[in-house]
Amino acid sequence: MRRISRTLWLTIIVLSVFTACNSKQKSSTTGWRYNDAKQGGFEVIPYLEQATGPGLVLIPGGTFTMGNVGEDVMFDYTNVPHKVTIASFYMDECEISNIDYLEYLNWLRRVFVDNGRGLEGVYERALPDENCWRSPTAFMDDMVENYFRSPAYRYYPVVGVSWIQATQYAEWRTDRVNEKILADLKYINWNPDPSPEGHFTTEAYLTYPDYVEQAQSDRRLQYITTGDYRHVMMEDGILLPRYRLPTEAEWEYAALGLIGNSIGERVLERNIYPWSGSSLRSDNKRYLGEFQLNFKRGAGDYMGVASAPNDGHMFPSEVRSFWPNDFGLYNMAGNVAEWVLDVYRPEGTSQLADYNPFRGNLYLEKQRNADGSIMERDSIGRVPMGPESDTKNERRSNYRTAYNINYNDGDLASLINIDNANVDPRETTELMYRKENNAYSYSLMGDNVRVVKGGSWKDIAYWAQPGNRRFLAEDESADFIGFRCAMSRLGAINKR
Repeated sequence: MRRISRTLWLTIIVLSVFTACNSKQKSSTTGWRYNDAKQGGFEVIPYLEQATGPGLVLIPGGTFTMGNVGEDVMFDYTNVPHKVTIASFYMDECEISNIDYLEYLNWLRRVFVDNGRGLEGVYERALPDENCWRSPTAFMDDMVENYFRSPAYRYYPVVGVSWIQATQYAEWRTDRVNEKILADLKYINWNPDPSPEGHFTTEAYLTYPDYVEQAQSDRRLQYITTGDYRHVMMEDGILLPRYRLPTEAEWEYAALGLIGNSIGERVLERNIYPWSGSSLRSDNKRYLGEFQLNFKRGAGDYMGVASAPNDGHMFPSEVRSFWPNDFGLYNMAGNVAEWVLDVYRPEGTSQLADYNPFRGNLYLEKQRNADGSIMERDSIGRVPMGPESDTKNERRSNYRTAYNINYNDGDLASLINIDNANVDPRETTELMYRKENNAYSYSLMGDNVRVVKGGSWKDIAYWAQPGNRRFLAEDESADFIGFRCAMSRLGAINKR
């Protein structure tokens, strides 16, 4: 992992030096002083802004035209152009490489296998499918046997990873980054021998005040009023939000990199690719005529002739190959296509919200009994009827719920082509795509089908356009699909 950013260190310095000036700050609404044990002890920690996590680049938010702005040669019409606004966020500078993923596997093996517990299943389930390279009509044994583990491909993008594996990697990365932040600040001691039951997780650390994954350091935060030691909290501004896959809208916005193609609020020329202009070749005098992406130029032409290669790479190239776009992101057009967070639907994203559009929300707040206890649910999440149930919750079909995989706006009443609004959300996809409900039946549709964005070494230039989209089941993988992580930006970007 890269070293912590300068912004985080500045935050640490301000946090460590609790100035007298800060202790005199007071509430503008009550007049009570902050950080004063004699006036309630409400703690307000000095804070500058969110630190940039390892590997990430800040992407300033804005408005852009999302969708296919080029000719739809596939005649899919799955992403009609429409204007949306994206909040500021962070994205990995480049794709997750083989060495990044090997670091993850090494940690899993150390914690779940080599500790004598023999929990190989956790490690085995995380392994990429190296057989994704196999072809019935091509000699690919070298790639099957060497691509993932050979040092020659150390900084090449990891492939053969499913959407599920990619999201689990992002969860692991969140925990390791936050663990290192706390250890560097000496709020926890390094645990040289983490166990399956006791390894550090951000959620457990924040949720359980008495959670001790490893011996606590002498340096601890204290409650102002009682003097009791406490864990770092999100309110302290030290821990980072979670790493995750980018949404489809975030990925597309980041790929276009319009900051280099606009003056003020005027976009000078609509980008077709992650660079200005409509050509695949560089117009820089030093590199004039060189291709700006790793792609397949035509049938049988993956890299050009030996004396004059077009992109020079028959298979994937290193993750920092070619030139970054105006946001500083590498390979947003070719090299490998990438998983994003969204569930795939053929109608695209034009019917979703025009602010941070995303398809895939499914969350239900916990419903409670009359005595305040949490209501037990059955195996598929339904609340059983009975004298102890909260009838108010059951009578209102959309009470404390949100679900936008199959709905226009998350309201159960807007369910497409289904009259019964009280149906369990998990059953709606199958109902939506029954032949009796639709003139067309999309046999491949399901809630486990995810969007894939971008072109790859195996694709023609058409797929290098950020507005184009494909799909694959979340538990499948391919030799041309990788991923990179994103993180939400909390708060505005300070203008300096």
